[in-house]
Amino acid sequence: MVMAEFAFNNKVHTATKISPFQVNYGREPRMGFDIRKKEKNEKAEEFVRDMKERYEEVRAALVKLQEEMKKQADRSRKEAEEYRVGNKVLISTKDFSIELIKRAMKKLTEKFIGPYVVKKIVLENAVELELPASLRIHLLVIREQVEGQKKIPPPPVEVAGEKEYEIEEILDKQERRGKTKYLVK
Repeated sequence: MVMAEFAFNNKVHTATKISPFQVNYGREPRMGFDIRKKEKNEKAEEFVRDMKERYEEVRAALVKLQEEMKKQADRSRKEAEEYRVGNKVLISTKDFSIELIKRAMKKLTEKFIGPYVVKKIVLENAVELELPASLRIHLLVIREQVEGQKKIPPPPVEVAGEKEYEIEEILDKQERRGKTKYLVK
């Protein structure tokens, strides 16, 4: 075990570019036996200066690495939706027990249930919902359990006896199996 510890402490770390032993003590570990000599204060002062420089170098390397990791992690993140009182949201059934869902098999259950109205915003990532008494779960729900703000479209307008919806703009067009579908706002 001692040899493994020595090998680990003597290995140069990829993030800091120096060994953990050198970061902590400012020098490489001794490999053999040598007689310690009494040294002057100048050496001690030089040692302290070197240690401060090493700590600054290591800190800079770790900050740079942390920024790179954050940049990579933020690539796949998307902006969190902002909840408002009165919005309707769906609740994920992923963590519900079978008894709570009242189904024979979990794989046949809906992935989301609702919509339920947001009654109060407790924290940035937690909301209180208006839930029916039959659904025996806590009123507070965290963001990971809620599937976005599902906006119920306004009722259709009747024009010449046909129901039509008012749209702001056409966002996308797609043809599938000979039928054209539009994504509208």
